[in-house]
This record gives sequence, C-alpha cells and structure tokens, in this order.
Amino acid sequence: MANFELVMPKLGESIIEATIVRWLKKAGDAVTEDEPIAELATDKVDSEIPSPVEGKILKTFYNEGDVVPVGKVIALIDMSGDGVVEETAAPAEPVKTEVSVQAAAAVSVVVETAAESVSDRFYSPLVRSIAKEEKISLSELDSVPGTGKDGRLNKQDLLNYLQNRKATPVATTASVSAPAPKSVAPQVTSAAGDVILDMDRMRRLIADHMVMSKDVSPHVTSFIEVDVTNIVRWREKNKDAFLKREGQKITYTPIFIEAAAKALREFPNVNASIDGYKVIQRKNVNIGMAAALPDGNLIVPVIRNADQKNLLGIVKDVNDLADRARKNKLNPDDIQGGTFTITNFGTFDSLTGTPIINQPQVAIMGIGTIKKRPWVLETTEGDVIAIRHICMLSLAYDHRIVDGALGGQFLKRVQILLESFDSNMAV
Repeated sequence: MANFELVMPKLGESIIEATIVRWLKKAGDAVTEDEPIAELATDKVDSEIPSPVEGKILKTFYNEGDVVPVGKVIALIDMSGDGVVEETAAPAEPVKTEVSVQAAAAVSVVVETAAESVSDRFYSPLVRSIAKEEKISLSELDSVPGTGKDGRLNKQDLLNYLQNRKATPVATTASVSAPAPKSVAPQVTSAAGDVILDMDRMRRLIADHMVMSKDVSPHVTSFIEVDVTNIVRWREKNKDAFLKREGQKITYTPIFIEAAAKALREFPNVNASIDGYKVIQRKNVNIGMAAALPDGNLIVPVIRNADQKNLLGIVKDVNDLADRARKNKLNPDDIQGGTFTITNFGTFDSLTGTPIINQPQVAIMGIGTIKKRPWVLETTEGDVIAIRHICMLSLAYDHRIVDGALGGQFLKRVQILLESFDSNMAV
C-alpha cells in the first residue's frame, strides 16, 4: 500500500500558517490529481489546495476552522486503492526540546494570576506559559500588541514586551496615572424587520485593519485638482489601436500609478514605514491598487518596482492583477510588500474621498472622477475659460512623519507629472 501525506503548503514568503475554511473532500472520497481538496485562508488571501496525487482520502487531521502551521500533515491519501491507513501516517510529533515541553505542559493551563478572568483573545500554550512564569495578569496580557495573524500575540511579541517592562522603572503609587479608557462600541439593538448579517472573514479582517490604522496613525488629508485633458485625449486617440495590437485595455489607473511612482522616488519619506521612532525609507517602490471584488470586499494587489517600468509594463500588470482579483486567483505574494497605495474613487463617480492608510505604509492616494468643467487657462494673450477634464486627487498621510508641507509637495509633483503628460506620445 502507498499512502501520501498532504501537508499544509507555504502560501507566501511571510505566511507561517493558514486556516482550513472548508474541506471539499471528506474521508472516503475519491480524488484526482490537481483536484481541489480544501479551501484555505490566510490573513492575506484565500486559495485552494489541490491534490498532488490520485487516490482516496483516508483521513483528515484537522477540522474546518482550525489554524494549521505550514508543513503540518493535514490529510492522508491512499494511492493504491486498498484503503488502509498506515499507523505511521499521523502528523509527526514535534521534537521534545525545552520549549516544546513547556508548550505541551501548558496546553490546559490558564494564567493563574487571572484565573477568574475570561479573555476573547487567543493565546498559544507557550505564550500562556511564559505569562504565568512572569506573573503577567490576563488583563495586562490583553494590552500587549501582537504582530501575528489577526493581531495574535506570539512568543517574540511577549519577549519584547517583557524586555521593555523590566527596563522601565516601577512607578510609585503617587505617580501612577489612570490608563486612558479604551473606546467602547455603543450597544446596538435590533428592531422588528431588521436584517442581521454576519460579516464574512475578509470583511472582518478589513474592519479590524481599518480600526487599527486609524488608531495607529494620525491621519491628515490634502487635496489637489489636476487638469488631465491631455491624458483623456491621448487615451481616446490610442485605446482601440492599443487593444488591437497589445490585447490590453488602457485605463487611467496605470497612468496615475506611473506618475505616483516617479514622485515617490523624489519624496522617500512618503514611500516609508514607521517602526517606533525609526523611519524606514523603502528601497523599492511597490504600489498597491485597491480593487473591488464581486462580493463587495476589497483587496490590494501590488505593482512591484513600479518606478522601473514603462507605461506598457504597468498596464499589463494592472490588467493581470485586476483580472485575477475578480476571479479570486491572486497568490499571497501578489498582495504583499506594498509601500504605497492608490484607490480610485472615480470608478463610482465620486468627486474625491479621504482614504484610510494601508498599514504599515504612511500614505495613500485617492483618485476622484474625471469631469468636464469650465477652467481658467493662462495664455500669452491673457486668461481664457475653456472646457477641460478635471480630476481631484486626495492624499491621506501619517502626520507622525509626513507634515502638510511634504504631503502638499508630493501631491503638487504628481499634478505636474500628470499635466505635462505628452498627448503625442507613441504607444
């Protein structure tokens, strides 16, 4: 008999675990090669895991909803047809190092200093064990920020907190001030006839990410109007020939991405992240573009090294990522590593908007709808009023490192690049 161990695959560079959303095949089901077995979800993207072999599902080792580390055996497939489960096919036990022994011993342990308390937050056995040894109460543990999936607290987060905690002098009773009260959501009651819907997993992630961003970054938004008449005329003149020759549609988004990428090179503090009191200026210019999914949720695929690509290259990347987003075919790496984000409010005819920063970035640019408007033009013979295509851009930025002057300078540079677009450029 020949049994195949199906393991949780690595779904991206920084992905260390995934959730089994749904088993598409159960024990006893036949499966062909490349046939999907399960739907998986990470904090980045959803995907399916296909069977590498043909056979019959003998056993699944995890339930729907379980979070499984990369490399763990999740199912056993019989390739011979005899349907016998080998005794050695169960997931291998971890090596009994000192850490794993501590974790195993702590499986059923609740932090004793807060035995009567209950927390909605998940803590691994190892984290609970460390908290117990360091006499950290559950309420204190709840206050420690986590960097894991859905804000989960991992071992390194706790060790970093303990290091800072020990280095901080203990305050006297007289000098202790009351902690700032946490924001509490209002109590909501439903009335007769109301429809109550549960948020899906992605919408929950979006909601948590947006609240976290507003909590972390002091948002400021600046606006500027741009005369994009040259761009509109160029696109109208070339879009049909371009589609015929390249098989690609030209939208306005790649043109805005190209301009933003050039401006980001000139203003590195807008292409950055903040780590405590350190500013990390990113080497690469990776621009995310917010895309609406058929179910109404949003996802942000990333154009990598946008500053190094010509307009045709950006057009192809934008079309490919947008198409795969609509078909739910994005890979985890497609939505990682962004250093700046662009969102297009104009798709829905909105004049402009005040977007929320996509952490850990420090700025996001919104594109409003393009409208014909009477516009004052300065000529050598005096000012004239003409009908022009006008678009309003907004830039929301993290005021910790991007001041109004820098935000305004960046927007002004984007405006100049767009208004100087060569309408005679060959495609």
